[in-house]
Amino acid sequence: MPSLATLALYLLAGTAIGLLALFSGIPAAPLAGALLGAGIVSMSGQLEPATWPAGTRTVLEIGIGTVIGTGLTRASLEQLQLLWKPAVLITLALVLTGLVVGLWTSRLLGIDPVVALLGAAPGGISGMSLVGAEFGVGAAVAALHAVRLITVLLVLPLVVRLIVPSTAGS
Repeated sequence: MPSLATLALYLLAGTAIGLLALFSGIPAAPLAGALLGAGIVSMSGQLEPATWPAGTRTVLEIGIGTVIGTGLTRASLEQLQLLWKPAVLITLALVLTGLVVGLWTSRLLGIDPVVALLGAAPGGISGMSLVGAEFGVGAAVAALHAVRLITVLLVLPLVVRLIVPSTAGS
């Protein structure tokens, strides 16, 4: 098991790049930046792979679930009464598309079907990475979602501004 100093270096790298990314103004930048920072340290091969103490992932999953849960308010429930049909349609379309793209990618590119399916799933980087970790492919799933997330966060706002110009000043 890595020493506490090794884990502290991983935390320092993730925190530093996460905070640096925070100034980019991109949504979820701290998460993507921390992933990038810790990933660079890990991929450098200069430190032994991080093995966190037992229960660490459970604590982080509870924390992530709590952060997501606190974003659900009474107003969210009221909006869902109006938006439940689009929510169901969008969810089904994204899940089915993710399954098709994941299976197609796995066969076409010869990658592990679990990585492809979880990488193509319509979830967030943190949640899907945690699910991937349950299957032993968390880093690969995180990498796919990081590319997707960064691309979407950079490209989609520009596309929305082009398609719906009235939202530019709102």
